[in-house]
Amino acid sequence: MTLLGYFAGILTTIAFVPQVVQTVRTRSTKDISLAMFGTFCVGVACWLIYGVLIGSSPVIWANAVTLMLATLILAMKIRYK
Repeated sequence: MTLLGYFAGILTTIAFVPQVVQTVRTRSTKDISLAMFGTFCVGVACWLIYGVLIGSSPVIWANAVTLMLATLILAMKIRYK
């Protein structure tokens, strides 16, 4: 089960990499929803806290990295508005 958790975490986390690369490259965030990414970041932060509380490494690592990537996109959305 832990292996499946890591696999799922890796896949869902790397899904954000193309968006980060494109946003950094183009400096364009016009098609990114501020409300969606703001809500998403709060949700991922909650998952991260939950992972810490239950002591689940896959949940902790996947959500920590996802939160960093999503927060980067959110920060660029606010900056390049």
